[in-house]
Amino acid sequence: MKLNNSYFLGLLAGISVVFIWSFWLVVTRSGVGSTLTIYDFAAFRYGLSTIIALPIVLYFKPWRTISLFRICVVTFLLGPVYILCVFSGFIYAPAAHGGIFMNALMPVITLFLGFFLLKQRIYLQQVLGAALILFGAFLVVFDGLNLSFSNTWVGDLLFVTGAIFFSIYVVLSRLWNITMTQLLLCGSVLNALLYLPIWWFLLPHGYVGVPQNILALQMIYQGFVPNLIGIFFITYASQKIGSASISAILSAVPPIGAILGLIILNESLGLFGWISLFLITPGILAVVLKKLIKEKGLTPPKKEDVKL
Repeated sequence: MKLNNSYFLGLLAGISVVFIWSFWLVVTRSGVGSTLTIYDFAAFRYGLSTIIALPIVLYFKPWRTISLFRICVVTFLLGPVYILCVFSGFIYAPAAHGGIFMNALMPVITLFLGFFLLKQRIYLQQVLGAALILFGAFLVVFDGLNLSFSNTWVGDLLFVTGAIFFSIYVVLSRLWNITMTQLLLCGSVLNALLYLPIWWFLLPHGYVGVPQNILALQMIYQGFVPNLIGIFFITYASQKIGSASISAILSAVPPIGAILGLIILNESLGLFGWISLFLITPGILAVVLKKLIKEKGLTPPKKEDVKL
């Protein structure tokens, strides 16, 4: 099949997001081993991204097209509670667990939230895929209890909490048609205004004395890469190759994150952890592939595609 330039660029953007998110797992895990605090990471995320987001928000004025209630809900879902849960997870659990419990569980959570909130159809194939993911996640928890990482279950639980927050946002963003500028307003600018004063005056700092290369890496990556560059790439890819296609591509994040954690941080999963990846990756594909088939019009609905 001949790919046109637009589709190829969309595919390239999707693959770039996989590595952006996979490296974010490793960068964040390495950062919690320094004197930087999770509160510093959150400050980098909101403060630095706002440097770019604020001019865009002031120009487009997205608050004119979204209600105050929705602004408050989206700001909360993408706010400090969500991101501090995620950052705290890396204190207790290895990078691979972050990829598994966030990137793997989010399709499952959004699948069932979409069913209950948006009345979206759920297919038998997707239920089986969700079952594979959940069983794989159970193996990861079991694997962590048998490794030298202490209290991995605490980190896993924090990752799951973060996944729930973001999944609710994903579903509501579809329901409310949240635009990119509205996302920048709520996800960056408003959270920066709310969080930075609290961080500066009340929360512990750890950036003093941190080597400049480590500080620069964390500031650039936490502030700009996943939540600005990553969002741009995923939006572009969704437009060019379709949202279901990009969801399928992102199923590569858990295994690549685990491999990068092994190579860069020397964090190896146990036997059950690697087995879980062989279950989770096809499980994610099973959850998102039905939407891909429907989106591309490859096959008509079948009788076994039962509505639950």
